[in-house]
Amino acid sequence: MDIQVWADVVCPWCYIGKKRLEKAIAEFPGEVAVTFRAYQLDASPVPVPVRTKDALAAKFGGRERAEQMFAHVTSIAARDGLRLDFDRSIAANTFDAHRLIAWAAGQGRQADLLDALQRAHFTKGIDIGSRPALAQVAGSIGLDPAAARAYLESPAGTDAVNTDLAEARELGITSVPTFVIDGKYAIQGAQESATILAALEEIARRETVDIDQ
Repeated sequence: MDIQVWADVVCPWCYIGKKRLEKAIAEFPGEVAVTFRAYQLDASPVPVPVRTKDALAAKFGGRERAEQMFAHVTSIAARDGLRLDFDRSIAANTFDAHRLIAWAAGQGRQADLLDALQRAHFTKGIDIGSRPALAQVAGSIGLDPAAARAYLESPAGTDAVNTDLAEARELGITSVPTFVIDGKYAIQGAQESATILAALEEIARRETVDIDQ
């Protein structure tokens, strides 16, 4: 089974959704290959570091509304064993982060780097819009930080990210996470792991029936 996951690094629901997908896959009896694809919730530049709370308060109608949103998603994440610290989180344009994930994919470390970037953003207050910071995160999982920095200072990976973004538009993806399974089925949102597992089992059943017919 092939699962393509469109997600953004700074999306808390994508962080939760990945955790729930991993739990579902651990309980699924079949073989599964997962590829993470780039998506940007906001492609606007972030010229100077700004706290996520401040950026989203301006975007979503004030600090009180933003605080309610943060409290809600933080509580849900905690139930899945994830910590979100929006007091430290720094808003970032994620294009370079997605480029670096493409670089890590070529070394078989895509999921590992995505995990590290999400922890860096949501719990450590690291500015993942910064190329030096991105290179340090790569180094934290045993990748070569100097090679990562050199890669980021080149245009490498730009086409790969743009291809993912274009395919998301072609598929009509407007919210993430979105899981596209075997190119035919889609699951949208950070569904509960039991719901994802049931969907995977139903898809496997349908595919087996199609093969047998």
